[in-house]
Amino acid sequence: MKVSKFGGSSVANSEQIKKVLNIINSDDERKIVVVSAPGKRFKEDVKTTDLLIRLYDKVINKLDYSNKLRQIIERYEEIVKELEMDYSILDELKNDLVCLIDTYNNQPERLLDALKSCGEDFNARIIAQYNNQLGFPTRYLSPKEAGIIVTDEPGNAMILESSYEQIYQLRQYDETLIIPGFFGYSENNDIVTFPRGGSDITGAILARGIKASLYENFTDVSGIFRANPTVVSQPEVIPEITYREMRELSYAGFGVFHDEALEPLYKDRIPVVIKNTNRPTDTGTYIVSERDVSNLSQIVSGVSCDKGFTIINVKKYLMNREVGFTRKILSILEDENISIEHIPSGIDNLSIIMRTTQIHGKEERVLNKIREQIKVDELTIDYDLAILMIVGEGMNKAIGTAAGAAAALSKNKINLNMINQGSSEISMMFGIDQQYSDIAVQAIYNEYFVKETTQII
Repeated sequence: MKVSKFGGSSVANSEQIKKVLNIINSDDERKIVVVSAPGKRFKEDVKTTDLLIRLYDKVINKLDYSNKLRQIIERYEEIVKELEMDYSILDELKNDLVCLIDTYNNQPERLLDALKSCGEDFNARIIAQYNNQLGFPTRYLSPKEAGIIVTDEPGNAMILESSYEQIYQLRQYDETLIIPGFFGYSENNDIVTFPRGGSDITGAILARGIKASLYENFTDVSGIFRANPTVVSQPEVIPEITYREMRELSYAGFGVFHDEALEPLYKDRIPVVIKNTNRPTDTGTYIVSERDVSNLSQIVSGVSCDKGFTIINVKKYLMNREVGFTRKILSILEDENISIEHIPSGIDNLSIIMRTTQIHGKEERVLNKIREQIKVDELTIDYDLAILMIVGEGMNKAIGTAAGAAAALSKNKINLNMINQGSSEISMMFGIDQQYSDIAVQAIYNEYFVKETTQII
């Protein structure tokens, strides 16, 4: 049994929904389907979730929200009309929106979660009803009926471990099940959403819960690219990648698959495939727990780069002999509620890397505390840092990988502010000035993935 999840672009309009149902109905193993809210129909369009957030803003500010309500219903009306469905479902959707507004009008956080959830929920109801209309036995299930019971922090739901036993019962249904993504229900029966992009998380939870043979994640690309396609022209698609590699690449900006969704799948080693709704016969990218790297001709899986980091550099002679030195610095950052990303160090120096958003506005206070409490020899702070990640399971078995990367960056006159290799030995990290981030990605891609075309005569 497979779990199949379809993203916002895959269910943005009636034409896309027909493609989705052709995919679902072509394979009897696709019994559980998770759908997102309708995404953009064209470049300048607005996602349905964003329309729902705008509706919330109107309601919470005591403004006339009738136009926003009408805009949202019109998005679904277009789908219903083109699928030649009964318009009565639109009255149900409108009534549900009004009911949620009345119920949570004085509870802003609850209201926001409830309204945001409607994008996925309404789409799932329409898609299930239409597939029945086509003659395929299909049932809509709310997340509550599916057993997705979550923690009670608005906008940050986490599945309760006790839910998995109930979710397993979904295997008993004969019909195809259409379940909305992105939200669950608390034990108090309130709607609670996952972090944005959480339809991936819903799909992963269901895949683990029913012990699926495969979790299919359908989107608008034919897999995961080895580099950002907006930076590198027509990069290769990665055929197979491990959970660990995916997590490393996601950290530095890979946005195809919600990285939090890997966690429930990793525990039960359920494979994932990223596929293209518009090209369903393309192989896609498989994310697996382990892969054979003994005969790898390509040791690097991918390269990614993320901007917006700040680095604090600390130097003190005989730092390595001072017990508790690092703890004191980390305590200062903890007191300022600053989370850190990396701590590369030497014998007498230490660098602390964090997202710029974490320390913004606190820089002077943090530096003064370090000077006063720790008595360092030198203390500097550098902004506009980018983190370049090179990832591959085969790297720990290959000689010269780091040298090749450093040489490629050197040829492009890119200075290295920091080099770090994780203990897992499947990734290398370089700190560079963020103005060179795109050049660096292209340089690394050329080094490892561009085939030589010149011939030796």
